[in-house]
Amino acid sequence: MVTEIAYLKIDPARAADFEAAVAQAVPCFQSAEGCHGMRLERVEEDGALYRLSVDWQSVDHHMVTFRESDAFQQWRALAGPFFVEAPRVEHWNRVGDFF
Repeated sequence: MVTEIAYLKIDPARAADFEAAVAQAVPCFQSAEGCHGMRLERVEEDGALYRLSVDWQSVDHHMVTFRESDAFQQWRALAGPFFVEAPRVEHWNRVGDFF
């Protein structure tokens, strides 16, 4: 299992609309092969910054299976217009649960 972390920057004046667009895109992820969950978080100190976390069975499930799907195109059509810069994406592996 890997977690995709996407760092997103939007116009904070459009935050409510962006959050609604992400909520509308949930089925794109729910139906994606190898996707096990997603979360959206907003930086408390800067309303323009968000972190989208998506749990994938593997990097390939994200970078190949999902990225080449119609669901990815739907996701980008919904959320993409809000991005003021290209998202930065990383894949993380959990190495411990301590508490």
